[in-house]
Amino acid sequence: MQVAQTLMKVFVTRRVPQEGARILSQAAGCTVSLWDSDEPVPRAELLKGVEGAHGILCLLSDKIDAEVLDAAGPNLKVISTLSVGFDHMALDEIKKRGIRVGYTPDVLTDATAELTVALLLATARRLPEGVEEVKNGGWSSWKPLWLCGYGLSGSTVGVVGLGRIGLAISKRLKAFGVKRLLYSGRTAKAHAAEVDGEFVPQDTLLSESDFVVVSCSLTPDTQGMCDKAFFSKMKKTAIFVNTSRGSVVNQEDLYQALSSGEIAAAGLDVTTPEPLPTDHPLLTLKNCVVLPHIGSATYSTRGIMADLSARNLLGGLQGTDMPSELTF
Repeated sequence: MQVAQTLMKVFVTRRVPQEGARILSQAAGCTVSLWDSDEPVPRAELLKGVEGAHGILCLLSDKIDAEVLDAAGPNLKVISTLSVGFDHMALDEIKKRGIRVGYTPDVLTDATAELTVALLLATARRLPEGVEEVKNGGWSSWKPLWLCGYGLSGSTVGVVGLGRIGLAISKRLKAFGVKRLLYSGRTAKAHAAEVDGEFVPQDTLLSESDFVVVSCSLTPDTQGMCDKAFFSKMKKTAIFVNTSRGSVVNQEDLYQALSSGEIAAAGLDVTTPEPLPTDHPLLTLKNCVVLPHIGSATYSTRGIMADLSARNLLGGLQGTDMPSELTF
């Protein structure tokens, strides 16, 4: 007599793009339970949803810690995150339990790089201010110094963290006629030659750059790295842009630097917390452009991310290769 195969339980913490949802719905051997909302799953529902799960597909907003792992129990084989970042997961605890982890690097590189350039230009050329002036009647006659900003041509750009995304940003910025491209990090990168990048100490990068772009991972070393001392080394005319992680920046120190004129302007696609409260001091400043973490938000990129995270999950469930497995 044939023994019926036990279905493996998968818990998905949010509605995901159809490219990923379709793969999961068609997968044999597993039953999918979904938090059917565009909003994050409440903690209590997350703990309930993962009970007995063999696989979890999560997002950056889901804290996957020992409590979640305990709630899931011993069946848990794989966690697949629909993100390139993984600082929301307790990796030490996950490793200890022998659980595999999938993530989505590379596929969002171009979209994030494009958004970073857009944010830099919007901040440097004061686009949100300009749009507001058109709407509120502030636009009168042409004035020589009205809404003047800063251009990239002939400038020095400093990139903090020349990884995949940092390199993609640099390639795009070079096309604007940037004169020098400086970068800092733990080590010099061979691929920096593609953008004529100069490896310099961070202090040198800050003091010589007209634009400082942060594109590093969140680690204990980079947590709160952009603080009072950091901003004090920048030029008064410099533009600061962060599309990495909100926790890399001390936002109180950034507010002081912007409000006192210590630096010219800042553009942020990431904050702490997310969403940033509407009464946050940074949102009162004209020289601070804040976006709602939309670095990878193109239809095609989010679809590819969902597809990859679903295939990572199935690989982990089946004990086969995962297209993009985190090694730790």
